[in-house]
This record gives sequence, C-alpha cells and structure tokens, in this order.
Amino acid sequence: MNLGPHAAFIVGSYAAAIAIVAGLIAWIAIDHRAQKRRLETLEARGVTRRSERAS
Repeated sequence: MNLGPHAAFIVGSYAAAIAIVAGLIAWIAIDHRAQKRRLETLEARGVTRRSERAS
C-alpha cells in the first residue's frame, strides 16, 4: 500500500481519530460508573425516582 508523499498526514489523522474515539468511549464509561454510584447513594438515602412513585 503506497500512501504517497502524504503518508505521515494520513497515518497521523487516523491515529488521532482513533485516540479521540477511544478517549470518548473511556469518558462515557467512567461517567456511567460515577452516575451509577450517585444514583445508588441517593437511593440508599431514601430518594426515589418519580417514575417509581405510587399514584
């Protein structure tokens, strides 16, 4: 595979895109865990969701 004179730019662009997508996936996973912990803390204190309240 010959990328020509712009090989460094092409490879660098792909590497940057992969790094950004991986970073976003990691950020979402970490935030999900944090939100889950916060929700468990609130539920342990007795705070309930509106959708779980009896009518």
